[in-house]
Amino acid sequence: MKLDILSVLNAERAARRAVAVITNVESGAQRLVKAADVGKEPLHELIEKHLRMAKSGMEETPHGRVFITVHVPSPQLVITGAVHISQTLAPIGKMLGYDVTIVDPRTAFASIERFPDVKLIAEWPDVALPPLNVDGYTAFVALTHDPKIDDPALKHALARDCFYIGALGSKKTHARRVMRLQAAGLSNAEIARIHAPIGLAIGAASPAEIAVAIMAEITGRLRLKAEKAEAA
Repeated sequence: MKLDILSVLNAERAARRAVAVITNVESGAQRLVKAADVGKEPLHELIEKHLRMAKSGMEETPHGRVFITVHVPSPQLVITGAVHISQTLAPIGKMLGYDVTIVDPRTAFASIERFPDVKLIAEWPDVALPPLNVDGYTAFVALTHDPKIDDPALKHALARDCFYIGALGSKKTHARRVMRLQAAGLSNAEIARIHAPIGLAIGAASPAEIAVAIMAEITGRLRLKAEKAEAA
């Protein structure tokens, strides 16, 4: 790999931005494609597929046989609320390769005894979230049912363009949430990005089943094309 390509690659990875290196198998020629520039590429559909699945691989193209090497940031799962649902959601997230963090200022809930293998931050969202570098490879889930915790956390997640944002609550609860967020200055388009009621509609009843529904919805948002994820 040429030094100029390696330099840009390392810079993009350090900034938690996805990038692909396209290698022509016959000629050995290489080029680097930043995630922001994929749409300009003649092979954009193939590159998008590999980035979405976070898998490198060989492809036959009109321009010859190429190997697409993708470098995708490790996804994060940030949960506000050390609740019963989180006790199942956190280990599922870890099993699927997410860096999981739970934020809850209520120390009676955010305890090592209840979450022995998860990063816990017993602080309010305005203190806990900025150092986490929440970004486009972050799934954000609000589960406390407490507007003092969930609302500022959701505002932060929306501002940082998380790929998934979900909030627990019934349609009535979310309607009240929408009114509060509108009053706080958020646009309808921003608020519409929140998945609520949270999780796929699979009839989940118990906290563990709700956790499965949430993780399934997150997975669809991460791995499927946007239009298919919305239809799921």
